[in-house]
Formats: sequence, C-alpha cells, structure tokens
Amino acid sequence: MTVSDLAPPRSTRTAIGAGLLTSAMIGGSVPVSGMLVDYPLLTGQSMRYGLGAVLLLGWALARGSRLTRPRLADVPALLAIVAVGMLGFNACMIAAQRHADPGLVAAVLGGSPLVLAVAVPLLARTRPAVRTLFGAGVVVAGVVILSGGGTWSGPGLLLAVLTMLCEAGFTLFAVAVVRRRGGLSVSLWCHVIAAVSGAALASFVDDSAAWRAPSGREATALLVVAVLTVVAFCIWYHAVGVLGADRAGVLIGVMPVAGLVVSVALGAEPLTAAAVAGVCVVGLGCVVGLRRGHADSGSNSSSQSSVSLM
Repeated sequence: MTVSDLAPPRSTRTAIGAGLLTSAMIGGSVPVSGMLVDYPLLTGQSMRYGLGAVLLLGWALARGSRLTRPRLADVPALLAIVAVGMLGFNACMIAAQRHADPGLVAAVLGGSPLVLAVAVPLLARTRPAVRTLFGAGVVVAGVVILSGGGTWSGPGLLLAVLTMLCEAGFTLFAVAVVRRRGGLSVSLWCHVIAAVSGAALASFVDDSAAWRAPSGREATALLVVAVLTVVAFCIWYHAVGVLGADRAGVLIGVMPVAGLVVSVALGAEPLTAAAVAGVCVVGLGCVVGLRRGHADSGSNSSSQSSVSLM
C-alpha cells in the first residue's frame, strides 16, 4: 500500500476544499454583514439576493451552463430553502444577537454539524457513521471553546437554537432538489424567490421606510455579501453532492473560525489562547469527521443516494 492509496480521491479533495471555502466565506462575511445593522433587514436581504440572481444568471450565460426550470414537485423544497435557510436564518441570527452574546449564538450555531451527522442518515433509514458523528461532536466542542460560551436573556437561547436549525435546514431541504436540478439551477431559483419574497415582505412590514437608498458603506457591504453568497451557494452544493450532507456538515464548524480571523484582522477583537485552542479542536474534528472507514463507506453512500426531503 502506498501513500497515494491512503489519500482521498481528487473529487473528494476538491469537494472538501469547496466546503472549507464556503464555510470560510460565510463565516468571514459576518463582520461585513454587521455594516448593515442599521439598514432595513428585509430590504437588504431582497437587494442582496436580487443582485446575486443577476450574477448567477450572468455566470451561467457566460459559461453556457444549462439551467433547468423547477417543476411543481421542486417548489416546496425551494420555498423551504428560502424561508428557512436564507431569509429565516438571517432574521433569526440578527434577532438572537439582540438578546444574547455573539459567543452564545456562535456556540449554538456550531451544533449544526452534529444535527446533520445524525439527521441525514436517519432520514435515509441508515445508521449514523460513528466517525462522522464523533468528528461533528469534536467540532461542536471546538466552537464552544472558540466562542467562549456567552450569556443570554429572554428568548436569546431559543432564537440561537432556531438559527442553528435554520442553518441545518439550508442543507437538508436542498439534498433531493439539488440531485434533480443541479446546484446552479437551485441556487438561481432560490435567489429569485428570496429577492421577490423579501421585497414583498419589506413593502408590507416597513412600508415606505423599507426602500431608502443605502449609503456608500451599506452598498459596498451588500455587494460583498451578494458575491460571497453566490459563490458559497454553488460550491457548497457541490461539496454536499460529493461528500454527502452529513460529512459536508462537519465543515460548518469552520464558519466561526473564519469569523474570528476576520474580526482579529479588522481589530474588532483580540486573539486569545482560548480562541487558538478552539480553532485547533475544530480542525481536529474536521479531519476525523471527513475520514471514512470501511464500515462507514457503505452507510454514507446509502444515505447520500437515498435521503429525500421534498
């Protein structure tokens, strides 16, 4: 047996890289999203996803990529992705931080890998892979160490849990429809639905106050998060398609790590020994969770091919 025999296939390495890059971009965009705290929430979401839809369409046309129209059977999954994983996630995350420390929200959000490691195999009527489950647990522990826990008041903890469930739902609801329509098509239609529904809700909830022009700082933030979201959408669903939702979910633990790196780089928070230790534990959990033993291989491939949500 040689070293090349032990190395994962190139497609797997590419998928792991895609998942890591997605988590790093989303985690790193959190400090940028903070620049939009004074801008109407639903309006900002509508503009962000509307711009993303234009970018996705331009990218598809430039590459000559084939886009497929959603069928009636795809609509419930697309609506669930938008309502739960896009608009719902952002609304819950912002609301949670009004009643809880960011550290608590990050710590609870770090539970997403564990939810996916358990839920995906169970939905496919198979046993969770022990290695993936253990790795996800280590990632969660690392996120708790990294974030420092935190405190909350009122509904803070409940909102943090809802944020975590929304993050897991973003992947779970997409598994079946991405397999049918492809990641690019799903990304485009989700952006279109989010832009239209966000605009309608903003007009209803905030009335005329919803549509004030963004400042230069806010416009820059909207452009940055729109580009990051578009790229993250496409490459994340590639990672899920190759690795399976449970193994790819382990990589979500990289999000708070990336957020920490950007915050330290911007001088928003200091680099502490606890944070460094948390990063190391998250890295260990990712390595363990992404490795596949012989006993796990069949279970993982079965869950990847059989799980169906909508």
